[in-house]
Amino acid sequence: MVSTLSKDVIIVGAGPAGLSAAIYAQRAMLDAMTIEQEAVGGQIILTTEVDNYPGVPHTDGYSLVEAMRRQAEDLGASITYANVSEISHNEDGTFDVAVDSVRHNAKAVILAGGATPRKAGFIGEEEFVGRGVSYCATCDAMFFRNREVFVIGGGNSAAEEALFLSNFASHVTMVVRKDHLRAQAMVGQQIESNDKVSVRYLTSIVGVDGSTAITSITFRDNANGTQHTEQFDAGVGVFVFVGRNPASQLVSQLVDTDESGYVIADDRMATKTPGLYVAGDVRQKPLRQIVTAASDGAIAATSVSAYLGHPVEG
Repeated sequence: MVSTLSKDVIIVGAGPAGLSAAIYAQRAMLDAMTIEQEAVGGQIILTTEVDNYPGVPHTDGYSLVEAMRRQAEDLGASITYANVSEISHNEDGTFDVAVDSVRHNAKAVILAGGATPRKAGFIGEEEFVGRGVSYCATCDAMFFRNREVFVIGGGNSAAEEALFLSNFASHVTMVVRKDHLRAQAMVGQQIESNDKVSVRYLTSIVGVDGSTAITSITFRDNANGTQHTEQFDAGVGVFVFVGRNPASQLVSQLVDTDESGYVIADDRMATKTPGLYVAGDVRQKPLRQIVTAASDGAIAATSVSAYLGHPVEG
């Protein structure tokens, strides 16, 4: 494997966290390189409406990320499209980042690979993403104001999101494949006491259908295996909360993670390995939004600058 010259920092991932880190790295005059496996923006480019990013109302994920990319590149940021296959920590404290057939060396690394929602696996799930299927209640609840919505999942996240959605939807139905909720007892009590939330136990969604919106859902009774289809006059929402898959595998031997695989870091985005930082959805944190990802990236790059002895101007 061919080696290249060392960088001050390599940023893995070019979503909002990675692009924010790239911007702040340039402002700190760091020799930085950003590597993106697929498309700049990650999951956010699939979001058709973004109304909660301060200062940029009524936009979409692609447009917002494009503005971030142009800003980063205008400042001199370098974005390379390639697949990172390995990140290793050397005895001298530097890192080797294997990219295709090339091994880059860096004094510090910011992992901003994000996390992808786990799919529920029903028919029409991918087809209706952004048109009825959502993985983020905070992002999309307002688009289903006074409409009926369904929440797939029975854990804490699903229950909490169902409660949140009840502030907007006409009614929220939790679709739980087992005969009980896995959510904490207190959250379960809130579900039971909320008149706008009901639970269908031992039920799964087999598929969704419609023209421009979801107007048909096929359910399966998990107790006896029978299926039935329900029709809706107006488009309904199907919110999927069956877990997320953080992109932490590359550094699994260098960091501590929680039970779901999210990287544990301090408030400066530092992990237990000196020089290794994380930002965005790959990090353990209470809120995963574009604005918090951008904040993480700014903090991570500023922390790298301090770690390398490069003061950052305001």
